Parts: sequence; structure tokens; C-alpha cells
Amino acid sequence: MNSTQHSEAVLRDVLDRWKAAVDAHEPQRVAAHFTEDAIFQGLHPYSVGRQGIADYYDSQPLGMTAAYRILETRRPAEDLVLGYLGVDFSFTDRPTIAVNLTVLLQQREHGWYISHYHVSRRD
Repeated sequence: MNSTQHSEAVLRDVLDRWKAAVDAHEPQRVAAHFTEDAIFQGLHPYSVGRQGIADYYDSQPLGMTAAYRILETRRPAEDLVLGYLGVDFSFTDRPTIAVNLTVLLQQREHGWYISHYHVSRRD
């Protein structure tokens, strides 16, 4: 497996678990996929740490789901994977929101976690 394939596999593993928790509306489980000191910027003011992430996802409406596609990956260091993605957040009662998402994954003792998460609206 080459570096790009390995980076994509790492991203898919973490993001598939993130997506499952988002789709199930389980904010604490979503937050568990982030480092304890993660910088998080959704479409609202940013936060640092898992509690802010859990609060953000707890405020999202029931029925919200996420569909992502990996657009680019980089490997800035052996223990880091950078991902640039397109994500569509769908709702039961309003139009889908299309965003660009940049995540920085960091390898820790027990696996890979999101240490930085930044969303911007797509035009």
C-alpha cells in the first residue's frame, strides 16, 4: 500500500466512525473521535476540546446525516494525516448543506484521532 492509499485508509477508518456517530445523533461518541485538545470549527464559533464538540453536535437536529468524499490527502509527518473533503449534511426538514472540510488526524497511543476540524460552506 503506497502512502496515499494508506492515508486514505486512515481517513476512511476515522471518518466512517465519525459519520456513524453523526448519523445516529450520538454527540459524545462523535467527540470521542477527536483528541482531547482538538480545535473544532463547524459553521458556528469554534471550540477547543471534546466537550465543545459534543455540545455542537448535540445542538444539531435529529435526522441530520453526513455524506463525505475524500478530495485530497497529505502526510505532513508520520503521525499526521491531512484530509480535504467534500461533505453534504442532509436534514429531514431543510435543504442539504454542502461544505468543504479539512481535518488533521493525529496518531496517538490508542489510534488515530481528529486534532483539527475546519468547515467552510461550498458555493
